Amino acid sequence: MMRAWEARGDCAVVDEPLYAHYLLVTGVDHPGREEVLARHETDWRRVVEALVGPAPRGAAIFYQKHMAHHLVGGIRRDWIASLRNALLIRQPRAMVASLARVIPNPGIEETGLPQLERLDAWLGERTGAAAPVIDARDVLLDPPGTLRALCLSLGVGYTEKMLAWRAGGRATDGVWARHWYANVERSTGFAPYAPPEIDPPARLTPLIRACDAIYERLAGRRLNPQP
Repeated sequence: MMRAWEARGDCAVVDEPLYAHYLLVTGVDHPGREEVLARHETDWRRVVEALVGPAPRGAAIFYQKHMAHHLVGGIRRDWIASLRNALLIRQPRAMVASLARVIPNPGIEETGLPQLERLDAWLGERTGAAAPVIDARDVLLDPPGTLRALCLSLGVGYTEKMLAWRAGGRATDGVWARHWYANVERSTGFAPYAPPEIDPPARLTPLIRACDAIYERLAGRRLNPQP
């Protein structure tokens, strides 16, 4: 999704800007932890100051890729309501299978789903409107239709430039890219939808079931692709 927005040509992007803060506060041992802490800003106040300021390079749109579980350590949320927000969800079986390749025994908090649901409720109460929800499966099944629906919900014009990009890394990718972004770096567009090639380990079945309940509640109002 970050690649799609960057490909528009009128959009600056930022990659998980609160990740270093999250690692510092929680102490979790993710791949590349020390490099992330050394290379990225750990003070959430400084991060937020940049996020609510002018878009980099004077871009018309500032796309910010966030993870809900990064909102830890006393981060205030008022700034989030000043942005136009959208929620991206993924079917838990596929999501957990992907997560387990890097974090062998993730807990439900590491999936970000409970935090996403709480953030969704908070946004609804604070802004009086529900944030649009898109499903990763819908994006792959119908990229133009789903992106068109998302852009419409955010009041942004859709462009087919969002459907293709050059392969490779980006200066805007976090230093964690080599641990997580192998498929992204090989991509030149949205791949056709396919179920996970590897089933999650049986020990993660209870986690998937717990995630399913949250996913279904959010998926109940996901955007329908637009023709």
